[in-house]
Amino acid sequence: MGLSSVAPSSLRTVRPGGTLVYRYRQRPGLPPVSVTHFDTEATHAGLPPDHRHAHDFFVLLYVEQGTGSVTVDGTERSLRTGELHAVSPGQVVGVGAAAEIARGRAWSVAFTPDAVPALASVSPLAWLHHPLLALFAADGPPARIAGPDRAAWSGWLAELAGELADPARLGAHEAVAALLTRLLVAAARLAPSAPPALDPLVERVFAQIEATFRQPVSATDVARALGYTPGHLTTVLRRRTGRPLLEWITERRMTEVRRMLRETDLSLDTVATRTGLRDATYLVRRFRNRYGITPQRWRRTQQ
Repeated sequence: MGLSSVAPSSLRTVRPGGTLVYRYRQRPGLPPVSVTHFDTEATHAGLPPDHRHAHDFFVLLYVEQGTGSVTVDGTERSLRTGELHAVSPGQVVGVGAAAEIARGRAWSVAFTPDAVPALASVSPLAWLHHPLLALFAADGPPARIAGPDRAAWSGWLAELAGELADPARLGAHEAVAALLTRLLVAAARLAPSAPPALDPLVERVFAQIEATFRQPVSATDVARALGYTPGHLTTVLRRRTGRPLLEWITERRMTEVRRMLRETDLSLDTVATRTGLRDATYLVRRFRNRYGITPQRWRRTQQ
C-alpha cells in the first residue's frame, strides 16, 4: 500500500533508481499531523505496480482488520489484524510481486516531530535514541497489539482524527499533541526493551554533522573530514539509514532553524548565520522548498 497516498504529501525528489521521495505538506495553521481511516484494498488498487517510495516524515500504520504485506527497505512485512507498523523517514516502502494485496481496514498516522513538544527541538541525529520513537528504531517484526487493547487504539485514533477535523476549536492543537504523544508512548511500550546499537560509521558521521552543521560545510567537507569520498559516504549512509549524507545535514539545520523560529525572535539573517546557511534569502528559499511555507509564516503559526 502506498502510505504517501494517505498523508498530506507532495513529491519532493526522485532518488537514483527511481524511488519517489515525498515530503510532508505543511498546512498553515494546522499541526503537522494527519490521520486517515481507509480501506486497504481500495488504496492499493489506485497505485501503480511496485510503487516504491519513501517519506521525509514518520508514519504509524495500525491494521485494524485484514491481511496482506508490503516491503520496507526490501524486507517483506506482513499486514495482519492488530499489527502496528512504524516507518521512519527515508525507508523505502513498496509492494513487490510476491506481496499480497492488503484487504481490510487500517489507520495511518503521518507526522513530523514538530507535532510533539517533547520531540520538536530534538536533533534528527538523535531520533533513533529518543524513548518516544523506540518502535521506529526497532529493527524487526511489527509490534502486535493484544486483542483487549485494540478497541482502545481505534478509539484514540478516532479521537485524534476528530480533533484534526476541527483545528479551530478551543484547545485543539494541545489535544492533538497530547493524543499523538499518547499513541507514541503506547507504541514505544510495544518496542523491544533495548534499541539496536548505532552503526559505528553512522555514529561518526552524525557526530561530525553535529559538530559542524552551524558552519557553511557541505557533504564534501563532512566526507573528507572522515576520510571518505562524498559519493562513497553518501551511498553507504543511504544504505544504512535510508537517507543520503546531504539530507542528514539539511535535516539537522532545518531542525535548528525551526527551533530558533519557534523559541526566539531573532532575525532571519541571524538564524541563517547560526545554522550554516548563507543569508536570509537562501534560508527562505530552502525553508519554502522543504516545508511549502515561508519561515515567517511558519513562525506565526507557532506563536
